[in-house]
Amino acid sequence: MTQVLATTVVVASLYALLAAGYVLVYRATRVLNLAQGDMMTLGGYFLFLLATAAPGAPALSVATAAALSALAGFFIYRLLMRPMAGHPIFAAVLVTVTLGILLRAAIVLVYTDRIRHPLPLLGLVNPPRRLPGGAVVSTFDLLTVGAAAALFVALFAFLRLSPLGIQMRAAGEKALLAAQRGINFQLLFALSWALAGFAGALAGILYANNVRLDPSLGVLGLKAFAVALVGGLDSLAGVIPGALIVAAVEVLSVRYGDPLLADVSPFLCLLAMLLVRPWGLFGTKEELERV
Repeated sequence: MTQVLATTVVVASLYALLAAGYVLVYRATRVLNLAQGDMMTLGGYFLFLLATAAPGAPALSVATAAALSALAGFFIYRLLMRPMAGHPIFAAVLVTVTLGILLRAAIVLVYTDRIRHPLPLLGLVNPPRRLPGGAVVSTFDLLTVGAAAALFVALFAFLRLSPLGIQMRAAGEKALLAAQRGINFQLLFALSWALAGFAGALAGILYANNVRLDPSLGVLGLKAFAVALVGGLDSLAGVIPGALIVAAVEVLSVRYGDPLLADVSPFLCLLAMLLVRPWGLFGTKEELERV
């Protein structure tokens, strides 16, 4: 049972990193960024590129890959999403779907669909760690949990305490009113995309080192989308319980059922939530009607 609990926390942490990107973009721009999983993959390949160019420099490679992913998110908004202002939301969502397809195709074109492992290039190892109670996890499992905890603490502090974070919340609630008060809401929207790119890159970097790197990692983004909807699409606080619920169902279904259920269990959770509370655990009915 201790192993199940440890695995659940690790899986939930990975999903929370990805789901945070969905919520950040939606809260700011009211657009569902369905390319979040592919932005995760992009972060992993940024790391592989940097690790190939400068082997044996893990800190520099990780920091630069995360920064490049954040910059990519910023320019995705400025170049693709900002021109969609005034168009139906559905059209903007289709742009994100197209973006995800193009990112995946570009990665396959450059790197093919071979499975990559950047860990040796970085000069790192991933030994198992025994936890109290007998559970065993990898070193990068622990780093994933730590990264998710640090990111959410930083995001909550940023959004609630910093002037820029408060402005971002205001722009997400009432963009026109914020603009009348002198807030550059377009810059804040771009910042939300940059933060989503950064969060996705963290997930991609950690997963690539812990498991593998290949262009199909974007499917994890769909599972994280279920997490965001279960927790409440407009609630960053809902991401954590949503991730724990989805991860627990997935881990239990694999351990006590059929491993093939791992790919469908997040969507079974989503279906159950839609039947019981369609706006999610911490979401609002108004946002459900908007969607």
